Amino acid sequence: MTLTEDIWTKFQSRLKGFIRSRVNDEQLAEDLLQDVFVKIHLKQNALKDKERLEAWLYQITRNTIIDYFRKEKSSALKEFEQILPEESNLNEEYLPCMHPFIDKLPDIYQDVLRKTVFGSVSQKEYAQLHGLSYSTVKSRVQRGRQRLKQLFLECCKLKFDSYGNIYDNESGKCGCL
Repeated sequence: MTLTEDIWTKFQSRLKGFIRSRVNDEQLAEDLLQDVFVKIHLKQNALKDKERLEAWLYQITRNTIIDYFRKEKSSALKEFEQILPEESNLNEEYLPCMHPFIDKLPDIYQDVLRKTVFGSVSQKEYAQLHGLSYSTVKSRVQRGRQRLKQLFLECCKLKFDSYGNIYDNESGKCGCL
């Protein structure tokens, strides 16, 4: 199995969820995911530290989304860049760290976060699949994120920029990095 095939098997669902949470079109998310994997395949020799594979994958994914919005010259680019500004941050490096903390959340938050935030299901789709109102799902996602952040911050002493991006870890390394 090649590195690209291995990455596809392990990460395609999470990367699609990451893309889907930033573009509001299922087909566009699929197209961007394919673009991401073409770039991964072409740039796999550039990966110097395999320990940072997931951060590298999310950086490629983020850049692919930004490139798409730039090509479209959409006003959505400005909105997206406000969510994920160009300046250097460590957010992608800490994404793999979220999964053990999700396990500590109550079941209703674990499921909704895994399927919507880290998965490929939209909040509206999740509401329909589980017979819940959209506002209930939005509330669960918001409360789950708050609890997840609290658990994460209790573990790591992080510094944030004005956009909420992580730019330093005062305690050195968080246990999962």
